[in-house]
Amino acid sequence: MASDGARKQFWKRSNSKVPGSIQHVYGAQHPPFDPLLHGALLKAAPKVPTTPVRAKRVSTFQEFESNTSDAWDAGEDDDELLAMAAESLNTEVVMETAHRVLRDHSQRRGQPALQEAPGPEQRLKPEAEPPSAPGDLRLVKSVSESHTSRPAEELRKLSWSGIPKPVRPITWKLLSGYLPANVDRRPSTLQRKQKEYFAFIEHYYDSRNDEVHQDTYRQIHIDIPRMSPEALILQPKVMEIFERILFIWAIRHPASGYVQGINDLVTPFFVVFICEHIEAEDVDAVDVSSVPEDVLRNIEADTYWCMSKLLDGIQDNYTFAQPGIQMKVKMLEELVSRIDEQVHRHLDQHEVRYLQFAFRWMNNLLMRELPLRCTIRLWDTYQSEPEGFSHFHLYVCAAFLTRWRKEILEERDFQELLLFLQNLPTAHWDDEDVSLLLADAYRLKFAFADAPNHYKK
Repeated sequence: MASDGARKQFWKRSNSKVPGSIQHVYGAQHPPFDPLLHGALLKAAPKVPTTPVRAKRVSTFQEFESNTSDAWDAGEDDDELLAMAAESLNTEVVMETAHRVLRDHSQRRGQPALQEAPGPEQRLKPEAEPPSAPGDLRLVKSVSESHTSRPAEELRKLSWSGIPKPVRPITWKLLSGYLPANVDRRPSTLQRKQKEYFAFIEHYYDSRNDEVHQDTYRQIHIDIPRMSPEALILQPKVMEIFERILFIWAIRHPASGYVQGINDLVTPFFVVFICEHIEAEDVDAVDVSSVPEDVLRNIEADTYWCMSKLLDGIQDNYTFAQPGIQMKVKMLEELVSRIDEQVHRHLDQHEVRYLQFAFRWMNNLLMRELPLRCTIRLWDTYQSEPEGFSHFHLYVCAAFLTRWRKEILEERDFQELLLFLQNLPTAHWDDEDVSLLLADAYRLKFAFADAPNHYKK
């Protein structure tokens, strides 16, 4: 066990502003702007005020949320939802891929965990169906439960085990609730949402250097070059796109503003959508120089809206003091104490606190722990699960921690334990490793999700 002095020295940097440390930035205080309601404002007064505007006091949180969140027009998509969700998908390709995953799992030698993996067919079996399994899902957060359609359920079941690359862009847009169900309405919806996003750019982006917003923009500008993969992020066009997306989101969501960690959530959407237009075997080395400007503009807008949909479900992770993350880390600790008491006791004996390593797992949704290709596969499932980025992510983190139990139990030193947990050896992980992780997480959810007594000390 490390001495108190060594431990303090090791953690001395945690309170300093070093690259990668979590620093809150609360500078996005401009009131919401709806270009559809204030279209004339763009022409009449395109210049953004340089002084902060005091928001009118609201009486309820619901009113505040309605005034600051990016939401669809009321009722726009509730009538049809995902009834036609699979119409434009290459169903034959999706089905074949899903069945291939099941065959591969069933042939895996001596690994019962894979045989129980929650593929689309297996999860239809009554004996394997947990109370909240994907077979009787509630729809993703943007969709009303009363309008659940069979095609939507089938789409999610197929997507749970991984989405083929050719149909991943449209599937993500459908699962996130960004694309409407009606195929005929999709072009007009996309055009309207893209126009709306660039109206935000026109109205707000020039204010990034104003005193009221400069801290927000400066932190975004600093954080983006630190992101990975560098080969993608450091391309000038990509950096500009990410800066605009993050700054506009911060302006539109003053309850949280910009917080480090949000920047990582842009990358998977951007890469998936741009790979629809270019051939790239390695997602870490996507070259955007060959993509036409008008296509890049559409990708930028689609990325913004889909990221916003994701953040709608986990925004308490990024409000002041980040209460969502604090709560999830505590829940992770309690869950691990039940599923692997030996690992939990080992960490406790060496005074390793869950917040010291799991904060980043929650803040960045494991994006700093996994290669980008694995994150994209993980998000296929997250978008297929109800509350996948919040609730199911907890079980993925628990499975992820216990995946390394042998290595954890072999470490007998505080500093070495912590360094291992902050630098897990996943660089060579592939889809199969993610499938195993998800299968473990699903079994944990089956056992613990509806057993509140397991959560109590």
